[in-house]
Amino acid sequence: MRKKIIVGNWKMFKTNSQAIEFIKTVDSKVKVNKDIIAGIAVPSIMLSDVQKVAKNIVISAQNCYFEKEGAFTGEISVPMLQDLKIKYVVIGHSERRDIFGETDEMINNKAKSLLAANITPILCCGESLETYESGKTIAWVKNQITKGFAGIAEQDAKKIVIAYEPIWAIGTGKVATPQIAQNVCKEIRDIIKGIYNQEVANEILIQYGGSVKPENIKDILDQADIDGALVGGASLIEDSYLGLVNYKG
Repeated sequence: MRKKIIVGNWKMFKTNSQAIEFIKTVDSKVKVNKDIIAGIAVPSIMLSDVQKVAKNIVISAQNCYFEKEGAFTGEISVPMLQDLKIKYVVIGHSERRDIFGETDEMINNKAKSLLAANITPILCCGESLETYESGKTIAWVKNQITKGFAGIAEQDAKKIVIAYEPIWAIGTGKVATPQIAQNVCKEIRDIIKGIYNQEVANEILIQYGGSVKPENIKDILDQADIDGALVGGASLIEDSYLGLVNYKG
């Protein structure tokens, strides 16, 4: 039985003081459940302070760089995250790929660096509206996953969380129906089976992201191959976030 993992992705929203107040308000209201991981990925400037006040919420980073140190102005290293005891890091988000030009090879290097530090990568994949409408979703996602997992051993592959986020459903109000999301996540599990084996495919956690709200999260997470959600806008509001992580399965 796989766990569920629900992570809010705040992107570039909230100030440090607002983030601290948010975590203080909602943390004690998060129902402790050994079968559900409740997290929030916050901007890097907030990581240290919110980590200090979070007890039930797993504080995650939104990005990292794969080199341990060096002349990489503005970047965050894995050892920096280790020092803060950060356990999850989002990598390969479509905004990082599209706006900042991150490649599959860079994302693969990030995954390897995180795994070596015993930090869980949340590796994002997903297609544009044009790709979706042309019927090339699976080929597109397969390419991203194959390159993202390149050179990663079986035991490490099991530790990675995959987040399927169709770009056309992020922040648009459009949402893939539970069946569409399930179909792609099932294909992703089959892709992992093809790269590794059935055991790895059975164990790996796969999230869906894209206009997930308290109103639709149960229908989405009831799908056989969807193990969680990576949530943007709905995770910025206290009651909404609690509605997500405390949903009744």
